[in-house]
Amino acid sequence: MTQLTDDVEKHTALYVEAFNAGDFEAVEKFYTEDAVAVWEPGKPLTGQARRDYQRAYLAARPKMTAKPRQSFVTGDTALLIVDWTIEIVDEAGESERMEGVGVDVLRLGEDGVWRYAIDDPFGQG
Repeated sequence: MTQLTDDVEKHTALYVEAFNAGDFEAVEKFYTEDAVAVWEPGKPLTGQARRDYQRAYLAARPKMTAKPRQSFVTGDTALLIVDWTIEIVDEAGESERMEGVGVDVLRLGEDGVWRYAIDDPFGQG
């Protein structure tokens, strides 16, 4: 079972574990209630639209690798710069490989764990 963490340096690895398991409920716990995700460049999603997109995407069983390049923490806010790749099989059965440099803003919750407030995989795109 994937656990959230109070260690910003471990956040990405734990997220990748939940993502690669295709576990929507576990992945959803990594986001604040009002989180913004930009899974397609220029198309930020929040609320139910973010959750619906995420659920459908995970159903396709994508596999991710991700490695934090830099992290900065000030108080209850963290900025992560993350190198990532995702491999997925599209609806036509073709394998697709995407990669990028994500820019993520995390917020430390009252429960002492980090969650995405902004998840922008194409932050340096």
